[in-house]
Amino acid sequence: MDNNQPAAPTYSQTRIAQGPLLFISGQVPVGAGGSVAENDITAQTHAVLDRIEALLAEHDLTLANIVRITTFLTRIEDLADVRQVLLNRLPDPKPASTLAQVTALIDPRFLIEIDAIATLDAPASTE
Repeated sequence: MDNNQPAAPTYSQTRIAQGPLLFISGQVPVGAGGSVAENDITAQTHAVLDRIEALLAEHDLTLANIVRITTFLTRIEDLADVRQVLLNRLPDPKPASTLAQVTALIDPRFLIEIDAIATLDAPASTE
């Protein structure tokens, strides 16, 4: 693997962030009315990104402003499905990213949690 290429197309090795940053706490897959799509990692990943997108919108930002994410998965076998959602939902350049498998999240129905850091300035390029 080339040191300049990420192991997967869902993230960038590095991102330059300009100006002030917005830190988004870990978001879990709780939908409208507290609903959770149990045992459906694709739906849960979309729900988490929807929550992050809504928080960004409160600051007139979009997913393009995200420069870093941390993803926590309870089932590593869900990784391919999570990557597909991230690939489709996160615009280029992809954010820097860390992924960790955890034994559990705060609610046993949750399969995923994602936190994010976004720049309040115009998104910068990959370096």
